[in-house]
Amino acid sequence: MLKGKSARVIVTMGMPSAAYKIFLGAHGVKSFESAVLGMSGFKPIRETLIGGVGAWSDQRANALLARIEAMGAAAK
Repeated sequence: MLKGKSARVIVTMGMPSAAYKIFLGAHGVKSFESAVLGMSGFKPIRETLIGGVGAWSDQRANALLARIEAMGAAAK
């Protein structure tokens, strides 16, 4: 039903995203992508991992939100 549609998974976390991806393998994100989105027909599935958000200032968080809104507006 959703064949031909694309998806983007955006995950925010307190730990550094590189550590999550390298040392922990990002299994939670991969499982969600394949079990839910992949089986629903989404392809391609892109991911954006954003780490260390717990220590961010309001200004930096608002800049991130603006960047994510721009990504959504540019999506097809």
